[in-house]
Amino acid sequence: MTWLGHSTVFLEAAGQQLLTDPMLRAGIGPVRRRPRPVNVDLDAVDAILISHLHHDHLDRPSLRRLPRSAKLVLPRGGGRVVRGEGFADVIEVVAGDTVRVGDVSVEAVPALHAARRMPFGPTAPPLGYMLRGDTDIYFAGDTDLFPEMLDIASSMDLAILPVGGWGPTLRGGHMDPLRAAASLKLLNPRRAVAVHWGTLWPVGLGRFRRERFEEPAREFLAEARRLAPDVEVVPLEPGGTIDIPPGESPGPGSGPDPSSGQATE
Repeated sequence: MTWLGHSTVFLEAAGQQLLTDPMLRAGIGPVRRRPRPVNVDLDAVDAILISHLHHDHLDRPSLRRLPRSAKLVLPRGGGRVVRGEGFADVIEVVAGDTVRVGDVSVEAVPALHAARRMPFGPTAPPLGYMLRGDTDIYFAGDTDLFPEMLDIASSMDLAILPVGGWGPTLRGGHMDPLRAAASLKLLNPRRAVAVHWGTLWPVGLGRFRRERFEEPAREFLAEARRLAPDVEVVPLEPGGTIDIPPGESPGPGSGPDPSSGQATE
């Protein structure tokens, strides 16, 4: 797994390359990327997974940088947003549907988040994805905490969870660091990585110190150690890469210390 920033994650599993919610530009609207863009081999992408239709998760200019041969999986009702982008295999799904990407099974699972593409776009139920190949990986997309997380999977090697937003405030339909940590008690993953923080920031608010951008990740790590000490939270910054051994429980307290520089760019 390589975190490219925001909710964009490059996953290599069972010989396949999958990319989630690609936001690959230097900015979108009034929001700019703070870390430098991360270089990976985008031409190798076999499938693109879109969690919901919001502009920072379904970004058409970013899609144009990706191979049109890739499967494009997105919530049912969102197909017309990508019409004309040249993808030959656009698959619209609802929670419970499964798509095969080589030897990887991609199951659409529920999420709790706003459904409309603003301001006048279509509505499509937001999703997360459960990937099963040589490892079991849950990508939550954008979501708030909901009780049915308990039913997403009986086991998972990695949970990729949103813990913040962009800008100094966080609106509804998102997990803050405390709620993301509480989700670990329902999901019970072996490892967890925090995303959707520290990447995008509104123009004109650059006066905030770097510590403000990192605050959601630090809070999530502290709350996870308190609420779910058996889960290893792996600290990553944009560009950070980790390997996920299948079915290997690391045990409590074995995660790298965020001040050690491990598992970061």
